[in-house]
Amino acid sequence: MKFLKYSDISEDFYKYRDFTGLETVFEILDYVKIHGDEAVRKYSKQFGDGDIQKLELTEEEIQEAVENTPGDIKENIEKAVKNIKGFARAQFESIKNVEIKQEGVTLGHKIIPLDRIGAYVPGGNYPLPSSALMSVIPAKVAGVREVIVCSPKIRPVTITACKMAGADRIFKIGGAQSIAAMAYGTESVPAVNKIVGPGNKYVTAAKKAVYGTCGIDFLAGPSEVMIIADDTANPEFIAADMLAQVEHDLDARAYLVTTSEKLAVKVTEKVDEFLKELKTADIAAKAISESYVILVDNIDQAIDVSDKKAPEHLEICYEKAAGDIDRYKNYGSMFIGNYSAEVFGDYCSGTNHVLPTNGVAKYSGGLSVFDFVKVQTYQEISETAAKQNLCQTASGFAETEGLFAHKLSADLRAKNRF
Repeated sequence: MKFLKYSDISEDFYKYRDFTGLETVFEILDYVKIHGDEAVRKYSKQFGDGDIQKLELTEEEIQEAVENTPGDIKENIEKAVKNIKGFARAQFESIKNVEIKQEGVTLGHKIIPLDRIGAYVPGGNYPLPSSALMSVIPAKVAGVREVIVCSPKIRPVTITACKMAGADRIFKIGGAQSIAAMAYGTESVPAVNKIVGPGNKYVTAAKKAVYGTCGIDFLAGPSEVMIIADDTANPEFIAADMLAQVEHDLDARAYLVTTSEKLAVKVTEKVDEFLKELKTADIAAKAISESYVILVDNIDQAIDVSDKKAPEHLEICYEKAAGDIDRYKNYGSMFIGNYSAEVFGDYCSGTNHVLPTNGVAKYSGGLSVFDFVKVQTYQEISETAAKQNLCQTASGFAETEGLFAHKLSADLRAKNRF
């Protein structure tokens, strides 16, 4: 790992890392838009996902996958579903329809779920049934009518997770071609209102390109964790949590920000020790070598680093850390104390693991039920309220802006009865 002092951090450390400028993605999107299923099959074969004739899994194939998933794994999925669904329901209950009435004017908004969404579930280096749960469950809790899943090389455990989460349709396709299929629609894949879920740089570039045709959750880069700790933290826990992030991807990053040089040394020693036995060491070792230990003089400096970096996962493991949670403004999800392991959030504690990375947390939170609803306003205005309270004001604004049909609309209502 690389060591830095707070005073030596440059602005480059905080800059957005661009993983989305991939010209080949635009070719894929255009070809799928024109040629539909044929193009999806072409690119799936070209990029190593196999010769796929039927893009969608049948009910028989889904049921077979569920039956072939070991019972203990299904039990783990069931526990995670319960926790994730419980938190999503609590979030959804915080969203309410609103209506106010005053002096002949009724104003309100209604919470309306999206009709159809697409969930991308990665299936490259590792099967990620947890990502199926995180994308599908909040959508169904929010009331989305149809949730479709696209996942390449999909394995029985992921199919089982999709089914238990409530997915309506499952497609065994991935990559930029699946994003195009969900955005534009093909003979087999229906067009969706919004695409959510994590993916590699090609998937992210494709989501960026189709935004506008449909919605997306956010643009995310490789996974990252920042751990802020003092000498009361457990160095073994920290080392394991850092490796848990960097084993995802060669571009993943882990950051330890600490007031204790002694702790930093212990953590690096534990990282080296764990890497000797870690089955994913080929990826983790390279990614951790590009990660950072940052020495700060105090927690104020650590908070400054965190808010400028806006990490995906933020662990705060120092004395009385819980008292500081309101001081942090930019993060995907926060984990407070030595036993609030980020891995619990990844799988089963209940909050969502589809989170903003690469500084996106400066303007966006993680995936939730809020991503699957629209807040739409309405109004009803009486004749008296229009004439006495609104016509003159609206007419004046319209004249100021030089929009005279607008002025006419207001003036007619001021003078005439229907």
